[in-house]
Amino acid sequence: MRLTQDVFLEQQQKLMMTPELRQAIAILQMSTIELSEYIEQELQENPFLEVKEPEESLESEPVNRENDNKIEDMVEYYNDRDIEYTPANREESPSLENFLTRRPSLYEHLEFQLRLSSKEEDDLVIGHYLIGSIDRTGYLCIDLNEVASNLKVPIGKVEEVLQMIQSFHPHGVGARDLSECLLMQLRYYNKEDSIATQIIQHHMEDLARAKLNKIAQALSIPINQVQDVCDLIRTLDPKPGLQYSSYDEVKYIMPDVFVEKVEGEYVVIVNDLNFPRLIVNNVYKRILHQNDNFSQDAKKYLEDKMGSAIWLIRSIEQRRMTLYKVARSIVDIQTEFLDKGVEYMKPLNLRKVAEAVDVHESTVSRATTNKYIQTPQGLFELKYFFSTGVESYGSSKVSSKSIKHMLEEIISSEDSSKPLSDEAISKMLKQKGIRISRRTVAKYRQEMGIPSTMARKRY
Repeated sequence: MRLTQDVFLEQQQKLMMTPELRQAIAILQMSTIELSEYIEQELQENPFLEVKEPEESLESEPVNRENDNKIEDMVEYYNDRDIEYTPANREESPSLENFLTRRPSLYEHLEFQLRLSSKEEDDLVIGHYLIGSIDRTGYLCIDLNEVASNLKVPIGKVEEVLQMIQSFHPHGVGARDLSECLLMQLRYYNKEDSIATQIIQHHMEDLARAKLNKIAQALSIPINQVQDVCDLIRTLDPKPGLQYSSYDEVKYIMPDVFVEKVEGEYVVIVNDLNFPRLIVNNVYKRILHQNDNFSQDAKKYLEDKMGSAIWLIRSIEQRRMTLYKVARSIVDIQTEFLDKGVEYMKPLNLRKVAEAVDVHESTVSRATTNKYIQTPQGLFELKYFFSTGVESYGSSKVSSKSIKHMLEEIISSEDSSKPLSDEAISKMLKQKGIRISRRTVAKYRQEMGIPSTMARKRY
Protein backbone atom coordinates (compact mmCIF):
# COMPACT_ATOMS: atom_id res chain seq x y z
CA MET A 1 0.00 0.00 0.00
CA ARG A 2 1.37 3.40 -1.01
CA LEU A 3 0.85 6.46 1.22
CA THR A 4 0.24 9.80 -0.48
CA GLN A 5 -0.36 13.34 0.71
CA ASP A 6 -3.32 15.28 -0.64
CA VAL A 7 -5.28 18.47 0.05
CA PHE A 8 -9.06 18.38 0.36
CA LEU A 9 -11.91 20.51 1.78
CA GLU A 10 -14.11 19.34 4.63
CA GLN A 11 -17.08 21.18 6.15
CA GLN A 12 -17.51 20.86 9.93
CA GLN A 13 -19.71 22.38 12.61
CA LYS A 14 -18.00 23.23 15.90
CA LEU A 15 -19.10 25.07 19.00
CA MET A 16 -16.38 27.62 19.75
CA MET A 17 -16.05 28.65 23.40
CA THR A 18 -15.03 32.29 23.20
CA PRO A 19 -13.49 34.11 26.21
CA GLU A 20 -16.67 36.21 26.45
CA LEU A 21 -18.86 33.09 26.58
CA ARG A 22 -16.62 31.56 29.26
CA GLN A 23 -16.96 34.76 31.27
CA ALA A 24 -20.76 34.74 30.95
CA ILE A 25 -20.93 31.11 32.09
CA ALA A 26 -18.61 31.81 35.03
CA ILE A 27 -20.67 34.85 36.09
CA LEU A 28 -23.88 32.82 35.94
CA GLN A 29 -22.41 30.30 38.38
CA MET A 30 -21.18 32.93 40.84
CA SER A 31 -22.97 33.56 44.11
CA THR A 32 -23.84 37.12 45.16
CA ILE A 33 -20.70 37.42 47.30
CA GLU A 34 -18.44 35.98 44.58
CA LEU A 35 -19.90 38.30 41.95
CA SER A 36 -19.46 41.30 44.22
CA GLU A 37 -15.77 40.46 44.67
CA TYR A 38 -15.37 39.86 40.94
CA ILE A 39 -16.90 43.25 40.10
CA GLU A 40 -14.57 45.02 42.54
CA GLN A 41 -11.60 43.33 40.85
CA GLU A 42 -12.80 44.34 37.38
CA LEU A 43 -13.32 47.93 38.52
CA GLN A 44 -9.67 48.09 39.51
CA GLU A 45 -8.36 46.48 36.32
CA ASN A 46 -10.63 47.96 33.62
CA PRO A 47 -10.57 51.79 33.22
CA PHE A 48 -13.71 51.69 31.06
CA LEU A 49 -15.80 50.51 34.02
CA GLU A 50 -17.17 52.87 36.61
CA VAL A 51 -19.90 52.87 39.21
CA LYS A 52 -23.14 54.61 38.35
CA GLU A 53 -23.91 57.16 41.02
CA PRO A 54 -27.58 57.95 41.79
CA GLU A 55 -27.09 61.71 41.47
CA GLU A 56 -25.55 61.56 37.99
CA SER A 57 -28.91 61.86 36.23
CA LEU A 58 -29.75 65.04 38.16
CA GLU A 59 -26.59 66.90 37.13
CA SER A 60 -25.94 65.52 33.66
CA GLU A 61 -25.09 68.88 32.12
CA PRO A 62 -22.31 70.00 34.53
CA VAL A 63 -20.87 66.50 34.60
CA ASN A 64 -20.55 66.40 30.81
CA ARG A 65 -18.69 69.74 30.74
CA GLU A 66 -16.39 68.50 33.46
CA ASN A 67 -15.77 65.33 31.48
CA ASP A 68 -14.76 67.41 28.42
CA ASN A 69 -12.10 69.14 30.53
CA LYS A 70 -10.97 65.78 31.89
CA ILE A 71 -10.55 64.44 28.36
CA GLU A 72 -8.21 67.28 27.41
CA ASP A 73 -6.17 66.81 30.60
CA MET A 74 -5.93 63.08 30.21
CA VAL A 75 -4.89 63.25 26.53
CA GLU A 76 -2.23 65.77 27.45
CA TYR A 77 -1.09 63.53 30.29
CA TYR A 78 -0.94 60.53 27.96
CA ASN A 79 1.17 62.39 25.39
CA ASP A 80 3.55 63.75 28.02
CA ARG A 81 4.96 60.60 29.70
CA ASP A 82 7.43 62.51 31.92
CA ILE A 83 4.74 64.08 34.05
CA GLU A 84 4.20 62.31 37.36
CA TYR A 85 0.63 62.53 38.57
CA THR A 86 -0.13 62.26 42.27
CA PRO A 87 -3.64 62.93 43.63
CA ALA A 88 -3.58 65.88 46.01
CA ASN A 89 -4.70 65.64 49.63
CA ARG A 90 -5.17 61.90 49.41
CA GLU A 91 -5.33 60.20 52.77
CA GLU A 92 -4.09 56.64 52.89
CA SER A 93 -6.78 54.47 54.40
CA PRO A 94 -5.64 51.30 56.14
CA SER A 95 -6.01 48.11 54.15
CA LEU A 96 -8.81 45.76 55.17
CA GLU A 97 -6.15 43.07 55.47
CA ASN A 98 -4.97 44.85 58.62
CA PHE A 99 -8.25 43.87 60.29
CA LEU A 100 -8.38 40.25 59.14
CA THR A 101 -7.76 37.39 61.52
CA ARG A 102 -8.10 33.64 61.40
CA ARG A 103 -8.25 30.72 63.74
CA PRO A 104 -4.84 29.07 64.33
CA SER A 105 -4.27 25.70 62.72
CA LEU A 106 -3.91 22.55 64.80
CA TYR A 107 -0.13 22.64 64.40
CA GLU A 108 0.16 26.31 65.36
CA HIS A 109 -2.03 25.64 68.40
CA LEU A 110 0.15 22.70 69.52
CA GLU A 111 3.42 24.54 68.82
CA PHE A 112 2.22 27.46 70.96
CA GLN A 113 1.44 25.13 73.88
CA LEU A 114 4.79 23.37 73.43
CA ARG A 115 6.71 26.65 73.80
CA LEU A 116 4.73 27.46 76.95
CA SER A 117 5.26 24.00 78.46
CA SER A 118 9.01 23.62 78.01
CA LYS A 119 12.13 25.69 77.42
CA GLU A 120 14.52 22.74 77.13
CA GLU A 121 16.11 22.56 73.70
CA ASP A 122 15.91 18.75 73.54
CA ASP A 123 12.22 18.78 74.44
CA LEU A 124 11.49 21.39 71.78
CA VAL A 125 13.31 19.44 69.06
CA ILE A 126 11.47 16.21 69.92
CA GLY A 127 8.18 18.08 70.36
CA HIS A 128 8.45 19.78 66.97
CA TYR A 129 9.16 16.41 65.35
CA LEU A 130 6.19 14.72 67.03
CA ILE A 131 3.78 17.57 66.29
CA GLY A 132 4.86 17.50 62.66
CA SER A 133 3.91 13.80 62.61
CA ILE A 134 0.35 14.39 63.83
CA ASP A 135 -2.33 14.25 61.12
CA ARG A 136 -5.19 16.74 60.82
CA THR A 137 -7.52 14.48 62.84
CA GLY A 138 -5.11 14.64 65.80
CA TYR A 139 -3.46 11.18 65.65
CA LEU A 140 0.28 10.49 65.81
CA CYS A 141 1.34 8.78 62.59
CA ILE A 142 4.87 7.68 63.42
CA ASP A 143 6.43 4.99 65.62
CA LEU A 144 8.28 6.30 68.68
CA ASN A 145 11.27 4.04 68.00
CA GLU A 146 11.62 5.69 64.59
CA VAL A 147 11.58 9.13 66.23
CA ALA A 148 14.24 8.08 68.71
CA SER A 149 16.38 6.63 65.93
CA ASN A 150 16.08 9.65 63.65
CA LEU A 151 16.80 12.18 66.41
CA LYS A 152 19.36 9.92 68.16
CA VAL A 153 17.72 10.35 71.57
CA PRO A 154 16.60 7.75 74.17
CA ILE A 155 13.15 6.24 73.60
CA GLY A 156 12.23 7.17 77.17
CA LYS A 157 12.78 10.85 76.37
CA VAL A 158 10.50 10.62 73.32
CA GLU A 159 7.77 8.98 75.43
CA GLU A 160 8.13 11.73 78.04
CA VAL A 161 7.67 14.50 75.46
CA LEU A 162 4.72 12.64 73.90
CA GLN A 163 3.00 12.50 77.30
CA MET A 164 3.45 16.27 77.55
CA ILE A 165 1.88 16.79 74.10
CA GLN A 166 -0.99 14.46 75.01
CA SER A 167 -1.85 16.82 77.85
CA PHE A 168 -2.40 19.65 75.37
CA HIS A 169 -5.71 20.90 74.03
CA PRO A 170 -7.70 19.55 72.17
CA HIS A 171 -7.99 16.62 74.56
CA GLY A 172 -7.08 13.33 72.92
CA VAL A 173 -4.53 14.81 70.53
CA GLY A 174 -1.33 12.80 69.99
CA ALA A 175 -3.04 9.44 70.49
CA ARG A 176 -1.82 6.50 68.42
CA ASP A 177 -5.20 4.80 68.03
CA LEU A 178 -8.89 5.34 68.79
CA SER A 179 -8.81 3.53 72.15
CA GLU A 180 -5.95 5.65 73.47
CA CYS A 181 -7.68 8.83 72.23
CA LEU A 182 -10.95 8.04 74.04
CA LEU A 183 -9.23 6.90 77.24
CA MET A 184 -7.21 10.12 77.34
CA GLN A 185 -10.44 12.13 77.18
CA LEU A 186 -12.07 10.04 79.93
CA ARG A 187 -9.07 10.67 82.18
CA TYR A 188 -9.24 14.40 81.52
CA TYR A 189 -12.96 14.56 82.36
CA ASN A 190 -12.51 12.27 85.40
CA LYS A 191 -15.00 9.79 83.91
CA GLU A 192 -12.67 6.82 83.61
CA ASP A 193 -13.87 3.53 85.15
CA SER A 194 -13.23 -0.16 84.58
CA ILE A 195 -16.40 -0.80 82.52
CA ALA A 196 -15.72 2.11 80.13
CA THR A 197 -12.08 1.04 79.79
CA GLN A 198 -13.03 -2.55 78.91
CA ILE A 199 -15.62 -1.46 76.37
CA ILE A 200 -13.18 0.95 74.70
CA GLN A 201 -10.34 -1.56 74.64
CA HIS A 202 -12.23 -4.71 73.63
CA HIS A 203 -15.78 -3.98 72.43
CA MET A 204 -15.68 -0.91 70.15
CA GLU A 205 -16.84 -2.89 67.13
CA ASP A 206 -19.85 -4.22 69.07
CA LEU A 207 -20.57 -0.68 70.27
CA ALA A 208 -20.48 0.64 66.69
CA ARG A 209 -23.01 -2.03 65.68
CA ALA A 210 -25.18 -1.37 68.78
CA LYS A 211 -24.74 -4.95 70.03
CA LEU A 212 -25.30 -3.97 73.65
CA ASN A 213 -26.62 -7.41 74.66
CA LYS A 214 -23.38 -9.00 73.52
CA ILE A 215 -21.32 -6.49 75.53
CA ALA A 216 -23.51 -7.02 78.61
CA GLN A 217 -23.07 -10.79 78.41
CA ALA A 218 -19.30 -10.50 77.90
CA LEU A 219 -18.92 -8.19 80.93
CA SER A 220 -21.64 -9.89 83.03
CA ILE A 221 -23.39 -6.62 83.82
CA PRO A 222 -26.96 -5.35 83.25
CA ILE A 223 -27.68 -4.04 79.76
CA ASN A 224 -28.94 -0.70 81.07
CA GLN A 225 -25.52 -0.14 82.69
CA VAL A 226 -23.85 -0.89 79.35
CA GLN A 227 -26.14 1.61 77.69
CA ASP A 228 -25.26 4.36 80.21
CA VAL A 229 -21.53 3.79 79.66
CA CYS A 230 -21.96 3.69 75.88
CA ASP A 231 -23.88 6.97 76.01
CA LEU A 232 -20.90 8.48 77.81
CA ILE A 233 -18.43 7.13 75.23
CA ARG A 234 -20.49 8.56 72.39
CA THR A 235 -20.02 12.06 73.85
CA LEU A 236 -16.26 11.83 73.28
CA ASP A 237 -14.54 13.17 70.17
CA PRO A 238 -12.94 10.44 68.01
CA LYS A 239 -11.15 13.04 65.84
CA PRO A 240 -10.14 15.90 68.15
CA GLY A 241 -7.80 17.52 65.62
CA LEU A 242 -10.72 18.51 63.39
CA GLN A 243 -11.65 21.15 65.95
CA TYR A 244 -8.84 23.20 64.39
CA SER A 245 -9.35 22.13 60.81
CA SER A 246 -10.02 24.67 58.06
CA TYR A 247 -12.88 22.40 56.95
CA ASP A 248 -14.75 23.35 60.11
CA GLU A 249 -14.73 27.12 59.58
CA VAL A 250 -17.97 29.05 59.88
CA LYS A 251 -19.47 29.96 56.52
CA TYR A 252 -21.65 33.02 56.11
CA ILE A 253 -24.42 32.76 53.51
CA MET A 254 -25.99 35.70 51.75
CA PRO A 255 -29.27 34.91 49.93
CA ASP A 256 -29.10 35.37 46.17
CA VAL A 257 -32.89 35.50 45.87
CA PHE A 258 -35.63 36.68 48.23
CA VAL A 259 -39.21 35.42 48.13
CA GLU A 260 -41.89 37.43 49.92
CA LYS A 261 -45.64 37.07 50.00
CA VAL A 262 -47.36 40.34 49.09
CA GLU A 263 -51.17 40.49 49.05
CA GLY A 264 -51.45 36.73 48.65
CA GLU A 265 -48.89 36.45 45.83
CA TYR A 266 -45.25 35.41 46.04
CA VAL A 267 -42.83 38.04 44.76
CA VAL A 268 -39.32 37.03 43.64
CA ILE A 269 -36.51 39.55 44.17
CA VAL A 270 -32.96 38.93 42.92
CA ASN A 271 -30.44 40.19 45.47
CA ASP A 272 -28.32 42.55 43.39
CA LEU A 273 -28.04 45.32 45.98
CA ASN A 274 -24.64 44.15 47.21
CA PHE A 275 -22.74 45.02 44.07
CA PRO A 276 -22.61 48.39 42.29
CA ARG A 277 -24.38 49.36 39.08
CA LEU A 278 -21.78 49.44 36.30
CA ILE A 279 -21.63 51.77 33.32
CA VAL A 280 -19.02 52.46 30.64
CA ASN A 281 -16.76 55.37 31.58
CA ASN A 282 -17.61 58.19 29.14
CA VAL A 283 -14.23 59.86 29.62
CA TYR A 284 -12.28 56.90 28.27
CA LYS A 285 -14.95 56.24 25.67
CA ARG A 286 -14.52 59.76 24.24
CA ILE A 287 -10.77 59.48 24.39
CA LEU A 288 -10.96 56.35 22.28
CA HIS A 289 -13.29 57.91 19.70
CA GLN A 290 -11.85 61.44 19.51
CA ASN A 291 -8.10 60.95 19.70
CA ASP A 292 -5.96 59.54 16.87
CA ASN A 293 -2.61 59.94 18.61
CA PHE A 294 -2.59 56.42 20.05
CA SER A 295 -0.38 53.69 18.73
CA GLN A 296 -2.02 50.61 17.29
CA ASP A 297 -1.19 48.60 20.42
CA ALA A 298 -2.63 51.26 22.72
CA LYS A 299 -5.77 51.59 20.61
CA LYS A 300 -6.26 47.81 20.54
CA TYR A 301 -5.80 47.69 24.32
CA LEU A 302 -8.46 50.36 24.84
CA GLU A 303 -10.86 48.72 22.38
CA ASP A 304 -10.44 45.37 24.12
CA LYS A 305 -11.05 46.93 27.52
CA MET A 306 -14.19 48.73 26.30
CA GLY A 307 -15.51 45.51 24.73
CA SER A 308 -14.78 43.64 27.94
CA ALA A 309 -16.62 46.28 29.98
CA ILE A 310 -19.70 46.13 27.74
CA TRP A 311 -19.72 42.34 27.81
CA LEU A 312 -19.38 42.26 31.60
CA ILE A 313 -22.38 44.58 32.03
CA ARG A 314 -24.44 42.44 29.66
CA SER A 315 -23.36 39.21 31.39
CA ILE A 316 -24.38 40.55 34.80
CA GLU A 317 -27.79 41.57 33.45
CA GLN A 318 -28.19 38.20 31.74
CA ARG A 319 -27.34 36.46 35.03
CA ARG A 320 -29.95 38.53 36.85
CA MET A 321 -32.68 37.72 34.32
CA THR A 322 -31.82 34.00 34.19
CA LEU A 323 -31.69 33.72 37.96
CA TYR A 324 -35.04 35.53 38.23
CA LYS A 325 -36.74 33.27 35.66
CA VAL A 326 -35.39 30.08 37.25
CA ALA A 327 -36.37 31.20 40.77
CA ARG A 328 -39.79 32.34 39.54
CA SER A 329 -40.40 28.93 37.96
CA ILE A 330 -39.37 27.09 41.14
CA VAL A 331 -41.60 29.31 43.28
CA ASP A 332 -44.58 28.74 41.00
CA ILE A 333 -44.11 24.97 41.14
CA GLN A 334 -43.39 24.78 44.89
CA THR A 335 -46.07 27.20 46.07
CA GLU A 336 -47.62 24.60 48.40
CA PHE A 337 -44.23 24.05 50.04
CA LEU A 338 -43.90 27.80 50.65
CA ASP A 339 -47.41 27.86 52.14
CA LYS A 340 -47.45 24.67 54.22
CA GLY A 341 -43.95 23.23 54.60
CA VAL A 342 -41.74 20.38 53.41
CA GLU A 343 -44.50 17.77 53.49
CA TYR A 344 -45.95 19.48 50.41
CA MET A 345 -42.71 19.53 48.41
CA LYS A 346 -43.29 18.41 44.81
CA PRO A 347 -40.91 16.29 42.77
CA LEU A 348 -38.88 18.49 40.45
CA ASN A 349 -35.99 18.07 38.02
CA LEU A 350 -33.82 20.37 35.92
CA ARG A 351 -35.61 19.49 32.69
CA LYS A 352 -39.00 20.71 33.95
CA VAL A 353 -37.59 24.11 34.95
CA ALA A 354 -35.52 24.33 31.76
CA GLU A 355 -38.64 23.78 29.64
CA ALA A 356 -40.58 26.39 31.62
CA VAL A 357 -37.79 28.98 31.29
CA ASP A 358 -36.90 27.92 27.72
CA VAL A 359 -33.19 27.36 28.37
CA HIS A 360 -30.89 24.34 28.41
CA GLU A 361 -30.73 22.11 31.50
CA SER A 362 -27.06 23.01 31.98
CA THR A 363 -28.06 26.68 32.27
CA VAL A 364 -30.53 25.85 35.04
CA SER A 365 -27.85 23.78 36.77
CA ARG A 366 -25.37 26.68 36.64
CA ALA A 367 -27.99 29.19 37.76
CA THR A 368 -28.79 27.12 40.86
CA THR A 369 -25.21 26.22 41.79
CA ASN A 370 -24.06 27.81 45.07
CA LYS A 371 -27.19 29.98 45.14
CA TYR A 372 -29.47 30.40 48.15
CA ILE A 373 -33.06 31.58 48.39
CA GLN A 374 -34.68 33.17 51.44
CA THR A 375 -38.30 32.01 51.75
CA PRO A 376 -41.07 32.18 54.38
CA GLN A 377 -40.08 28.58 55.24
CA GLY A 378 -36.41 29.49 55.78
CA LEU A 379 -33.14 29.72 53.87
CA PHE A 380 -32.51 26.98 51.30
CA GLU A 381 -30.07 26.21 48.54
CA LEU A 382 -31.85 26.43 45.20
CA LYS A 383 -30.85 22.85 44.42
CA TYR A 384 -32.80 21.79 47.53
CA PHE A 385 -36.02 22.11 45.52
CA PHE A 386 -34.93 19.45 43.04
CA SER A 387 -35.78 15.94 44.20
CA THR A 388 -36.97 12.63 42.81
CA GLY A 389 -40.55 11.47 43.13
CA VAL A 390 -42.06 8.31 44.60
CA GLU A 391 -45.33 6.86 43.36
CA SER A 392 -48.32 7.34 45.62
CA TYR A 393 -51.73 5.69 45.46
CA GLY A 394 -53.12 8.87 43.97
CA SER A 395 -52.45 10.28 40.53
CA SER A 396 -49.38 12.29 41.52
CA LYS A 397 -45.90 11.57 42.83
CA VAL A 398 -44.55 12.56 46.24
CA SER A 399 -41.15 14.23 46.68
CA SER A 400 -38.44 12.19 48.37
CA LYS A 401 -37.78 15.15 50.68
CA SER A 402 -41.42 15.09 51.76
CA ILE A 403 -41.14 11.36 52.51
CA LYS A 404 -37.94 11.89 54.51
CA HIS A 405 -39.74 14.50 56.59
CA MET A 406 -42.58 12.05 57.30
CA LEU A 407 -40.05 9.35 58.17
CA GLU A 408 -38.31 11.69 60.60
CA GLU A 409 -41.60 12.57 62.29
CA ILE A 410 -42.55 8.88 62.61
CA ILE A 411 -39.22 7.98 64.24
CA SER A 412 -39.21 11.01 66.54
CA SER A 413 -42.59 9.98 67.98
CA GLU A 414 -41.82 6.26 68.36
CA ASP A 415 -41.48 4.45 71.71
CA SER A 416 -37.70 4.34 72.28
CA SER A 417 -38.03 1.08 74.23
CA LYS A 418 -39.71 -0.48 71.18
CA PRO A 419 -38.36 1.35 68.12
CA LEU A 420 -40.03 0.76 64.79
CA SER A 421 -38.43 -1.48 62.19
CA ASP A 422 -37.95 -0.31 58.60
CA GLU A 423 -40.72 -2.73 57.56
CA ALA A 424 -43.12 -1.22 60.11
CA ILE A 425 -42.30 2.31 58.90
CA SER A 426 -42.90 1.20 55.31
CA LYS A 427 -46.37 -0.06 56.28
CA MET A 428 -47.17 3.19 58.10
CA LEU A 429 -46.22 5.21 55.02
CA LYS A 430 -48.40 2.96 52.85
CA GLN A 431 -51.32 3.81 55.12
CA LYS A 432 -50.67 7.45 54.18
CA GLY A 433 -50.86 6.57 50.50
CA ILE A 434 -47.11 6.31 49.79
CA ARG A 435 -45.81 3.12 48.19
CA ILE A 436 -42.29 2.66 49.48
CA SER A 437 -40.30 -0.52 50.17
CA ARG A 438 -38.40 -1.45 53.31
CA ARG A 439 -35.11 -1.03 51.45
CA THR A 440 -36.02 2.50 50.41
CA VAL A 441 -36.91 3.34 54.02
CA ALA A 442 -33.50 2.05 55.11
CA LYS A 443 -31.81 4.07 52.36
CA TYR A 444 -33.58 7.31 53.34
CA ARG A 445 -32.91 6.66 57.02
CA GLN A 446 -29.17 6.22 56.38
CA GLU A 447 -29.04 9.35 54.22
CA MET A 448 -30.56 11.28 57.13
CA GLY A 449 -28.07 9.84 59.62
CA ILE A 450 -30.75 8.04 61.65
CA PRO A 451 -29.44 4.87 63.37
CA SER A 452 -30.91 1.42 62.86
CA THR A 453 -33.72 -0.02 64.97
CA MET A 454 -31.29 -1.78 67.31
CA ALA A 455 -29.17 1.33 67.77
CA ARG A 456 -32.25 3.44 68.65
CA LYS A 457 -33.48 1.04 71.31
CA ARG A 458 -33.35 2.33 74.90
CA TYR A 459 -33.29 -0.12 77.84
